Amino acid sequence: MKNLFICLILLNLAFQLEAQPGRGEIRQGNRYFKKEKFDNAELAYRKALEEKKVNKLADFNLGDALYRQKKYEEAGRQFEAAASNEIVKTNSAKAFHNLGNSLLQAGKIEGSINAYKDALRRNPGDLDTKYNLCYAQHMKKQQDQQKQQNDKKDKKDKKDKKDQKDKNNDKKDQQQNQDQQQQQQQQEQKDQKSDQQQSKAQNVKISKEDAKRLLEALATDEKKVQEKVKKEKANASKVRTIKDW
Repeated sequence: MKNLFICLILLNLAFQLEAQPGRGEIRQGNRYFKKEKFDNAELAYRKALEEKKVNKLADFNLGDALYRQKKYEEAGRQFEAAASNEIVKTNSAKAFHNLGNSLLQAGKIEGSINAYKDALRRNPGDLDTKYNLCYAQHMKKQQDQQKQQNDKKDKKDKKDKKDQKDKNNDKKDQQQNQDQQQQQQQQEQKDQKSDQQQSKAQNVKISKEDAKRLLEALATDEKKVQEKVKKEKANASKVRTIKDW
């Protein structure tokens, strides 16, 4: 697939502004840029930004240097500044094009789409910008599809967790009911056994012979007691009282 296209117009614009303040720093930055010494180019362009009259060019070229160092968010800010300060539509279109590239590389796909559209409003015939716009829109579509899949998966995971939780709660409730039923059954069995024991004790009967023997034994004991009492009374009546003279 074709790579993203970044416009590099720093040399051409620099030659157009040779008579303006800061041209030396820009030309030095351009030389560093050609040698791919992007960090040195960045420093030269930042120094050139101190001259307000060349800030449009310095903003753009600094954006290029930052982009080459993969400082995409910083580069985007520079391209945005260059685009807002540029009155020439073609140059503004290139700044928006590079802004779109920076935003896309930074993962801000929706912002890059808007930037490419702004570039095409200023230069409708730019094929590279049209391609990058289609590329960004394709990535946005994939991103949305992935988000939908993730949302669907998250929804399913939440439902599965809820179902499992409900299942565990149902199992817990079922176990509690079983335990209660078992306890109730054990208590009923215990009460039934106690009732049976009481009923058995109440229903115990003795035979006539046993009853007769029991009565005879009681009568004998009573007779012995009466005889003992009579004997003690008789002995008491025989005791004489001794008198004092």
